[in-house]
Amino acid sequence: MYNCEHCGCCCRNLDKSNLYAPLDRGDGICKYLDGNDCSIYENRPLLCRIDDSYDSMFSSLMTREDFYKLNKKACKKLQRSEE
Repeated sequence: MYNCEHCGCCCRNLDKSNLYAPLDRGDGICKYLDGNDCSIYENRPLLCRIDDSYDSMFSSLMTREDFYKLNKKACKKLQRSEE
């Protein structure tokens, strides 16, 4: 299972990827973000569920470990951009 830090950086930077445009409230922040938490966590879209996204879309392209590493790298980059 992916070890999310629950920092909310990914949810505050949706404008970095067109994939998340439907969730963007217009300023790059997810319309479902409440503080650093997702207000629809139990029903969040597939793209917001790292493990399910891997299983559904990326398992034939890379290992789970590599997928986690890519996600962690992107997370750290977003965290640094908010410092």
